Amino acid sequence: MTLADLKTGQKGRIVRAGAVGPMKRRLMDMGVINGEEIVIEKVAPLGDPIEVRIKSYNLSLRKSEAKEIQVEAV
Repeated sequence: MTLADLKTGQKGRIVRAGAVGPMKRRLMDMGVINGEEIVIEKVAPLGDPIEVRIKSYNLSLRKSEAKEIQVEAV
């Protein structure tokens, strides 16, 4: 399942960030790395962007970025 599949309030653990190139580096710099727990805080009315909490800070991701992040539900 991907991060985009989780609903508001659900928790997940990052399995793999499937992005490549600069987008992968950007996600890693923001703390999106394997094994980290991530929580969906809220989703915009049209589904984009998605606000998540990781490492005790909030982060806003585009749905296209969230689809690149493989997670397992916790």
